[in-house]
Amino acid sequence: MTLDIPAHAAMWFLPFVAPIGLWVAWNDMARMKIPNKAVMALFAVYALVGPIALPFETYAWQWLHLVVVLAIGFALSSMGAMGAGDAKFAAVMAPFVALGDVSTFCYIYVGTALAALVVHRTLRAIPAVRAATPEWQSWTRRDFPMGLALGWMLTAYLLLGAVYGS
Repeated sequence: MTLDIPAHAAMWFLPFVAPIGLWVAWNDMARMKIPNKAVMALFAVYALVGPIALPFETYAWQWLHLVVVLAIGFALSSMGAMGAGDAKFAAVMAPFVALGDVSTFCYIYVGTALAALVVHRTLRAIPAVRAATPEWQSWTRRDFPMGLALGWMLTAYLLLGAVYGS
């Protein structure tokens, strides 16, 4: 398996992206919201690290990914199919993904979404976990904190890119 993201680019992005992914996952489980500050932080990482990590032409063209995913996310959010925070965070994740890796990224999405669902539903069924985090809204809400999967997804892609990148 080889990914189109350059391995060195994935390694540049990873130390900045992983903590943001953890922040998003934690906050979405606790408050069922992805903070706009997290969205802006991820935007800033691509804006500032991207020109160092990627060839300039690639860096510039991948901003288009943000626009496309934001339009799709806005439409899905308008239909109630996804949360607005999820749509915004997915949009700022998009420039990190090489165009040739979109199908692989979709597989990563499915895997992380299923894993996040299983982990979340298992943890919320454990009384000790619920007692340790009684204020977490995701324990009692019917909808799923998709930020848990989104945070893992980009981190997993970059980890794979660091190992299997071009």
